[in-house]
Amino acid sequence: MILLRHGESHFNLHFNKTRIDPGIVDPGLTDEGRRQAAAAGRALAGAGIRRVLVSPYRRTLETAAELLQTLESEVEVVVEPLVRERAFFVCDVGSPRSALEQGWPHLDFGGLPERWWPDGEEPESEMLLRCRSFRERIAAREDWRETLVVSHWAFIRGLTGEAIANGTHLRFDPAGSGASSA
Repeated sequence: MILLRHGESHFNLHFNKTRIDPGIVDPGLTDEGRRQAAAAGRALAGAGIRRVLVSPYRRTLETAAELLQTLESEVEVVVEPLVRERAFFVCDVGSPRSALEQGWPHLDFGGLPERWWPDGEEPESEMLLRCRSFRERIAAREDWRETLVVSHWAFIRGLTGEAIANGTHLRFDPAGSGASSA
C-alpha cells in the first residue's frame, strides 16, 4: 500500500516556526499544503490506486480531495478512524461527524461517532495498538497493493518506523517486508 502524509496544515506552518502549539482545532491545509496534495496526486497517477482510506481530520480529507482530482480512475474512498493522528496537540481535536458530513457530503461518515477523537492525550502504547490492528486488517485484504492511506506523521511512524514530511509518501508491505521509498 501507499502511505501519504497530509499536506502542510496551518498547525504545521506555525509549529514548525515556533515549536509552540498554536492552539488550532482540526486545522485545514495551507496553500502550500494544497500544492503538496496536488503534487502527490500527480506523482501517484498511474500507481493503480483503487481504494483510498482517509483519516477523518480536515487536513487529511482536504489532502485526499486535492489528490483525487488528478487520479485517472474512479476510486473507492473510505473514512477510516484507525489511521487518525495520535492525539497530542490541540490540532488533534477533531470536528464532529455532523460538521464533516456538511463539508464532504459525498463521503460516508455513517460509521463514525459524532465525537470520534480521544479525550486528551493518547498514550503512544494505544496508538501502537491501533497501528497493529490496522496492519493486520489491511494485510488480510487482497487489495492492499491498490490502497492509498492518507494519514499523519505519528501514525505512519508508528506503523512503519519512518518519519516522513508533509505531502510525501512511501510504499509499505503490511504483510511483512516493511517500508520502502516511493
